[in-house]
Amino acid sequence: MKIIWRKNFPVTPINMRSKKSSRILRASKVAPRAWQRMLSGRRLDLLDPSPLDVEIEDIAHGLARVARWNGQTEGAHIFSVAQHTLLVEAMARQKTPSLDKKIRLAIFLHDAAEYVIGDMISPFKAVIGDSYKATEKRLLAAIHIRFGIPVTLPEGTQRMIKTADRAAAYLEATRLAGFGAAEARKFFGPAPALSPALERDYLTPWPAEKAETRYLERFTKLAAG
Repeated sequence: MKIIWRKNFPVTPINMRSKKSSRILRASKVAPRAWQRMLSGRRLDLLDPSPLDVEIEDIAHGLARVARWNGQTEGAHIFSVAQHTLLVEAMARQKTPSLDKKIRLAIFLHDAAEYVIGDMISPFKAVIGDSYKATEKRLLAAIHIRFGIPVTLPEGTQRMIKTADRAAAYLEATRLAGFGAAEARKFFGPAPALSPALERDYLTPWPAEKAETRYLERFTKLAAG
């Protein structure tokens, strides 16, 4: 078998390549990993998430460590998605005290997918397009099934979630993220009312352990039926 020489180095024909080289070539064609291992031991597939791999403890742990506003907030700790979730649910409850617990649970879990994909700021979502939203939608569907919530929520519930979410964003923006009132109104609507007690509590960033604990406590109460 002829060996071709180039610049004093032999080039081996394809059929003389080592088995190791072939294995490396095959490995390079393997699809990239699309699942994340959770502390519970679950492996959640982002392309095809199973409700059986969703655990509330993983959600609480993750959301308590995901920063809102890309971490650009005042205080000794990040303002976590877990704390934002509690604020949103509290505002919805303040506005409509008679809310059914299932609806409250749907409001409570509205950002739950972010325990896997993080809280991407709105400007970056606009840059990358629909791929983020498609992944978020798949994950949220699995989460809803896992906890007995309809995959598609009634329009009234969706509006309620959006209203409470925007109200919470206004308060976070003006109290923690450096927005002026006029700028916040432009993006999030008019200033919402919030009792002084709730404002002191929910708008003071908590340590991750406190956010995780309070998230789990509230979920347990809402899921009790």
